[in-house]
Amino acid sequence: MVVDDSVVIRGMIARWIEAEPDMVVAASLRTGLDAVNQLERVNPDVAVLDIEMPELDGISALPQLLAKKPDLVIIMASTLTRRNAEISFKALSLGASDYIPKPESTREATAAETFRHDLIQKIRHLGAKARRAATPASPQLALLREASARPAPVAQQQLMRRPFSMLAPRVLLIGSSTGGPQALMALVAEIGPVIDRYPVLITQHMPPTFTTILAEHLARASRRPAHEAVDGEIVKVGRIYLAPGGRHMRVVRHGAEAAIALDDGPPVNFCKPAVDPLFASAIDVWQGGIMSLILTGMGSDGMRGGREIVAAGGSVIAQDEASSVVWGMPGAAANAGICAAVLPLNQIAPKLVRLFSGDRSSPRQTMSICVSF
Repeated sequence: MVVDDSVVIRGMIARWIEAEPDMVVAASLRTGLDAVNQLERVNPDVAVLDIEMPELDGISALPQLLAKKPDLVIIMASTLTRRNAEISFKALSLGASDYIPKPESTREATAAETFRHDLIQKIRHLGAKARRAATPASPQLALLREASARPAPVAQQQLMRRPFSMLAPRVLLIGSSTGGPQALMALVAEIGPVIDRYPVLITQHMPPTFTTILAEHLARASRRPAHEAVDGEIVKVGRIYLAPGGRHMRVVRHGAEAAIALDDGPPVNFCKPAVDPLFASAIDVWQGGIMSLILTGMGSDGMRGGREIVAAGGSVIAQDEASSVVWGMPGAAANAGICAAVLPLNQIAPKLVRLFSGDRSSPRQTMSICVSF
């Protein structure tokens, strides 16, 4: 269901969706009020919801839509303004699954193509995770849902695990994408002892302005300094550094210290900023003293860099499938056999605190035996 007061945007998104073999436009609507009123009749899997609309805007329609259909995947769409970025973060806290920035002008070919790629990927991956088993209202939707159903996930206990590095970690690197903002804010609130003694560097797939807002949220959640990284600044303990939207963040040696190096190179893994450049560059600075974490997100960004970290003597932790919004990035790392642990989000912070305190033991399996006489 596409909801946007611009007939141009509605038409463009509808054409893109209809061009995909596993998607169909269930409805194309002008206002949030139309969406609320027609939701039960349309019964979509996913709604692309504009923020600024007449009669009922997106942020007001959001809770009403979820009240009627709690499993509805809602992707908020907005232009790149600070106000809309703040509204998008509020929407995430109210139950929206994700957000996507709309280009200022669809006449610019590169911006429009990036918007198309990102939107289709978000619809496909988020829709697949939330697809219902109940019989849908439309036979056409039923065929599409059946045809595009995902295969059963690999049992995570069967994935190969590596032992944690015996080298003491000296830095925490984190990569995340879809679902990342919520996961990051929950995580940083619980790893204060790590932040106080070690630097934390984060790459979240996110555009400019949005990363500014995210850094502010991370500072509030962690109660520690957090900001968008600045080119050339020295990396210090007790601080959270976030890759700014639209720039890759790397680290380089600066004498005996580490420094931030931002660059405006091409996207990596369709992303800018990307996780792999951060992970790979950190090896020259911290060698095997790297603890890396791959959180929820689409694609496989972070897997190649994680493999290099492991080869250098460091460790990788991935978020598990059940607690991930999309198990793309962490799933790629887990299936590549580079992870020392694959954990639910609520178990990652306690594990990190123990690891940075010196406990680098891998999880042990125990057997319970009952003996009767």
